[in-house]
Amino acid sequence: MFNKILVVCVGNICRSPIGEYMLAKMLPNKTIASAGIASAKSGLVGKPADKTAIEVAAEHDIDLTQHSSQQLTSELCKEYDLILVMEKGHIEALTSIAPEARGKAMLFGQWIGQKDIPDPYRQSREAFDHAYTLIEQSAKEWVGKL
Repeated sequence: MFNKILVVCVGNICRSPIGEYMLAKMLPNKTIASAGIASAKSGLVGKPADKTAIEVAAEHDIDLTQHSSQQLTSELCKEYDLILVMEKGHIEALTSIAPEARGKAMLFGQWIGQKDIPDPYRQSREAFDHAYTLIEQSAKEWVGKL
């Protein structure tokens, strides 16, 4: 049913790449990608994942070194069956970019008690570790549902 999954955050350099690569590892038979709501506005298109995100992911055997940030577009949304966003506000932002995609957007943290996964960008290593833990818990729940 959900064979193509898109993971979305703001800049596509911290949370969504971790979620993308983690789900790709857990669901090798699915097509998984990620994008950012404000990658273009933030000047991040084509940029690699955040250095701390790369380090934290590497400690869990996830390699983000090939990641390149991309902007979320209406065309990109059309390609995917399920779009997982990191925060409730991202659903509204996604809807303004691609109104037709609203019905296939859900929270990455939907199945864990904490629905939003906070942005660790420009924060402490602990913030990245916390975000990683929430993403991992959420990914495991999604794998169970998919």
